[in-house]
Amino acid sequence: MLEGCSNYRTETMKSKAILEFADVKIIAAAAEAEATKNNWAVSIAIVDDGGHLLHLQRLDGAAPVSSHIAPAKANTAALGRRESKVYEDVINGGRISFLSAPTIHGMLEGGVPIMKDGQCLGAVGVSGVKSNEDAQIARAGIAAIGL
Repeated sequence: MLEGCSNYRTETMKSKAILEFADVKIIAAAAEAEATKNNWAVSIAIVDDGGHLLHLQRLDGAAPVSSHIAPAKANTAALGRRESKVYEDVINGGRISFLSAPTIHGMLEGGVPIMKDGQCLGAVGVSGVKSNEDAQIARAGIAAIGL
């Protein structure tokens, strides 16, 4: 036991899985395949659990602004540990003051957290088509790693 530290824990620390680059490549390929299959020109962003960008691709024909929106959606989903649509619903439900929330910029559907055993490993954000289609692409990417 550590001296002078009465709150020292004797049980082992918790551990969690992490998103590895091999996972990122699989997610990106599956998300791109879903978008391509549907002829959807989108940007796809993948972030870690802290919202830091790990991957960004803008498919041919995707609007330039989508390369800013997709990472924002992914960041919001990772930091909030929930789909970015939740925030859109809160705002659409009348709580517009939520627009002033700090560091949350992608409050539109299309950001999906990557969850394993109740822990967030990161998130995928997609922008370029209808919001529900953006989310469909993100979920297809995540499903490719079995989550």
